Amino acid sequence: MGKLTVETCKIEGLKVITPQVFGDARGYFMETYSYRDFVEAGIDRVFVQDNQSASKKGVLRGLHFQIAHPQAKLVRVIRGEVFDVAVDLRKGSATYGEWHGVVLSEENKKQFFIPEGFAHGFLVLSDYAEFCYKCSEFYTPGDEGGILYNDPKIGIDWPIPEGTELLLSDRDRLWKGIEELG
Repeated sequence: MGKLTVETCKIEGLKVITPQVFGDARGYFMETYSYRDFVEAGIDRVFVQDNQSASKKGVLRGLHFQIAHPQAKLVRVIRGEVFDVAVDLRKGSATYGEWHGVVLSEENKKQFFIPEGFAHGFLVLSDYAEFCYKCSEFYTPGDEGGILYNDPKIGIDWPIPEGTELLLSDRDRLWKGIEELG
């Protein structure tokens, strides 16, 4: 392997990936994805869609998931910094309702692998951030699900910088808590 380092998280299936970066006076090069290396690291997914979003400081997107067509995601930040979160929604999981967060930035170049069965969201910490992610299933309109970002049953410790006003979509303000999922 050698081209990437994989850290397992306290919640089974979540992984933080750090690629090997080759830098010199000209800049840097890194391989962000190689199916062969990811399979060797225990991440055997075929990704069918790449997405990118741009957001300003204080934007909180999530917590989102697809209901009938769950997606595994491989997420990273190419500009700025975000606090990225996954919440375990797998029925019967010993860690159901637990969350894990990781700072992703253009500096640390880390990626976060989130398997199917998790809700996902992020908070932009820098003035501006560009966020990229691969999905294992196509986006299906009308199949969206979500959980309120500040559900006390989950208790995510969002690192909201003092004086920062959160910016959420109307939809993200209206999600219910995890107990409402049924």
